[in-house]
Amino acid sequence: MRFRPRKQNIDSIDVSPLIDMVFILLIFFMVTTTFVKDMKLDLNRPSAASASKASSKVIRVYIDNTHEIYIDNQPVKLWAVQSKLRDLLRGNNEKSVLVIADAMIPVERLIDVVDECRLSGAKDVAVSTTKEMG
Repeated sequence: MRFRPRKQNIDSIDVSPLIDMVFILLIFFMVTTTFVKDMKLDLNRPSAASASKASSKVIRVYIDNTHEIYIDNQPVKLWAVQSKLRDLLRGNNEKSVLVIADAMIPVERLIDVVDECRLSGAKDVAVSTTKEMG
């Protein structure tokens, strides 16, 4: 007995245009998405009743619970904050700085950082709270 292969009558669907469309949508969403430069520091920020949302175009200065200062994801000493911010504010029209600090840092340290930010030429210096960042 000889078996003959049966003819398979399966209609195939061409999925290449579908794959192209998915890649185009992926590229579109990647290009139009805005990314927030937020450091991965574990900060316990203070809260405030009169807090408001911060602009995404401000320069962020971080102070963690070990009193280290970070600008642009790089650790900076207090005496170098003014020159680093002056360089960053030179090309910025808004000239705003947001200080994101841990709730347990001494007030003197926060005031020193805010003073250095103002001396660097920033017109608007704000301190972040829990409601402000979302």
